Amino acid sequence: MVSSEVAPLAKTGGLADVVASLPPALRAIGDDVAVVIPRYGFIDLKGLRRVYDHLPVFLGPARYDTSIFLSQGEDPPYLVDCPALFGRQGLYGENGADYPDNHIRFAVLARAALAVARYLFKTDIFHCHDWQSGLVPAYLGTTFVGDPTFLGARTLFTIHNLGYQGLFRSQALGEAGLDPSVYRLEGVEFFGKVSYIKGGIVFADALNTVSPTYAREIQTPEFGFGLDGALRARAGALTGILNGADYSVWDPETDPLIPARYSARDLAGKRVCKQQLLAEFGFAAHAIKRPLAGVVSRLTRQKGMDLIAAIADDLVSHNLYLVALGRGEPEEENRFREIAAKHPDRIAVRLGFDDALAHRIQAGADLFLMPSRYEPGGLSQIYSLKYGTIPVVRATGGLNDTIDDGTGFKFAGDSGPALLAAILEAARAFSQAEFWRSLIVRGMGKDFSWKRSAGAYSALYRQLLATRAERLNPFVPARF
Repeated sequence: MVSSEVAPLAKTGGLADVVASLPPALRAIGDDVAVVIPRYGFIDLKGLRRVYDHLPVFLGPARYDTSIFLSQGEDPPYLVDCPALFGRQGLYGENGADYPDNHIRFAVLARAALAVARYLFKTDIFHCHDWQSGLVPAYLGTTFVGDPTFLGARTLFTIHNLGYQGLFRSQALGEAGLDPSVYRLEGVEFFGKVSYIKGGIVFADALNTVSPTYAREIQTPEFGFGLDGALRARAGALTGILNGADYSVWDPETDPLIPARYSARDLAGKRVCKQQLLAEFGFAAHAIKRPLAGVVSRLTRQKGMDLIAAIADDLVSHNLYLVALGRGEPEEENRFREIAAKHPDRIAVRLGFDDALAHRIQAGADLFLMPSRYEPGGLSQIYSLKYGTIPVVRATGGLNDTIDDGTGFKFAGDSGPALLAAILEAARAFSQAEFWRSLIVRGMGKDFSWKRSAGAYSALYRQLLATRAERLNPFVPARF
């Protein structure tokens, strides 16, 4: 697997959680997996083991010296060390601006990952995650197409979020050492720029997204970000596999980060968690009788945070409470500051990342709000089901695939009133104790563990290996 993130070493979102959780689940069913990521400046070299020194990466006439390390842990990833490119405090940029050489940084990651496969980990399948690894299939399909080391190697490209595409000026083509022939509509060209995610889409043997609904949505103009045509052209190679949840971390029966543990059989601890959460945010004790909505999210328009802010007055007028945790776009952060300042006795906001508080919100809230305009997979709604916190979600992507009428509330459209209607429907259900408990128990009984997802990925890998055998026999046409 080639990725720009893996938890806990480097994380900005759900990608890191997937790349941390999927490999051990695959190993548990017999697959041999290695992960390759950059060694960013904030990842301490102390305790790392150097496994390959002085590994040059050539991009055209330019040379970049790298080394490969293994980190500590049960299943450590390979870390590509190139201080000139990765020895920084950000993953993709700092102070709100992308690094201007990101096209080179992630081209070097792709080439170094191929070197790991050449020298350290014999690879049948390259599983590439998001635009930062999109050049791996592109290089294998062009520069290394005749290299015997990779004869028969297959590629799977996973799109975690099509909204992030790795777009660079046309000069990036030469600076990344890409064959000029790929700069065309059927290659990596995208409206006069070079698109790294398109490199993965066009050149990978198979494509997938992190939910079946999102796999369909990205083939439409509404969700395709200009790439819907390229994805429709590859519809036969595109599938959707739901993300899994790591229940060793997210389970109220064993969670050390919440005030009281509980289960579907005994929900007494959930009431304690709600009482503690209300007290932590300074809400009145009698608020225990009213619905408490929780938000743990990047505060961005994509996540529908502006919709929540737009209905804040309505939530308060209906005697609902809201706690929110996150960081994101300055405009959305300001919206949440304003609604918290306007309604300090009903709305509380913490700006930043706090893993322990995220767990306490999942355990203490009654409702969990995810009004995303699009959501490729989503994990928070899966966590909320496990914690007996009823999700209110927009019917899109992975939210649509994981939440049903028996476990949560969904709404269509893209408006504050539509979100408000779903929340008020949930609030009415909250007032019906037995019905509410039935929603909680059904949600907590859902199984979205990685075991099921890993099985689907493993089956896809084997399908790819079968087509490899066909390709190696020139008399048998490939079917994938």
